[in-house]
Amino acid sequence: MVSRPVINLVGATATGKSDLAIGLAQRLDGEIINADAMQFYRGMDIGTAKLPPEDRGGIPHHLIDILDVVDDASVAEFQSAARRLIREIDARGHVPILVGGSGLYVRAATDALSFPGTDPVVRARLEVEAEELGSPRLHERLRGMDPAAGAKISPGDTRRIVRALEVIELMGKPFSAHLPRYEYVVPTVQIGLRLGRAELHERIAARVQRMWQAGWTAEVERLLEQGLAAGRTARQAIGYSQIIELLAGRMDQATAVESTITRTRQFAKRQDTWFRRDHRIQWLDAPGGESSDHGELISRAQRMYRSATGL
Repeated sequence: MVSRPVINLVGATATGKSDLAIGLAQRLDGEIINADAMQFYRGMDIGTAKLPPEDRGGIPHHLIDILDVVDDASVAEFQSAARRLIREIDARGHVPILVGGSGLYVRAATDALSFPGTDPVVRARLEVEAEELGSPRLHERLRGMDPAAGAKISPGDTRRIVRALEVIELMGKPFSAHLPRYEYVVPTVQIGLRLGRAELHERIAARVQRMWQAGWTAEVERLLEQGLAAGRTARQAIGYSQIIELLAGRMDQATAVESTITRTRQFAKRQDTWFRRDHRIQWLDAPGGESSDHGELISRAQRMYRSATGL
């Protein structure tokens, strides 16, 4: 048990979570734990909007640059590392602040979630079946074995279908038994940042353009030399997959940029849907405009934390 509640700062991409987290950490004597899965990867800086060390306000940031691009990200390993860091930060007398748009990772740190093991042989066999029979056929099998999981997983989501069938086979019980419950294992205050759809779409488009101008293509070229194309998780990151196609001559730049903007907007919508299911989140409206004063936003978030905790 920790002596001071954790802050989970969540919301869709491009809503300004990083700046708010730094402001809160400065006022509450906090330390930041990254819960954005793509910021785990060394060298994936521009396309993940990773703040360079000099822009982190002097605040310790944890779980950034911990994987090579050929490594797979693991929620179970993140859970173990994040919970250890929460205890260590609390023992130092500081407030742990988790920040990220990867909803499952955020909740893995503070919620009652368990992650069953895996079996490479079973996983490989199911992946071959998915390739030969198609995801819809495997989805039909999943619905027959676990209707609740079948209702939550899309027939086109091969990765999750395979994982669900793997867990059912290994554990001998429905995959839905392992789906997230809204139950904390450590005291937590969740603060969400939201922005109107039209403004969020504009902000995403502008940010993607800035990333391209900042040398995103050159970043991907360097990462390809380090094995990015072989990284099952990293190569799927939005923008990185498009630039891989661009460099291979299978997509022109205008199409790559537009595809990145579209997919980022779709991702933001999925993030919003995920977080809005969680009734525990207290929402704040992100300030509009790049030059907006964030001081009042930080003050409101600080009052939310103090009101919820009495600290």
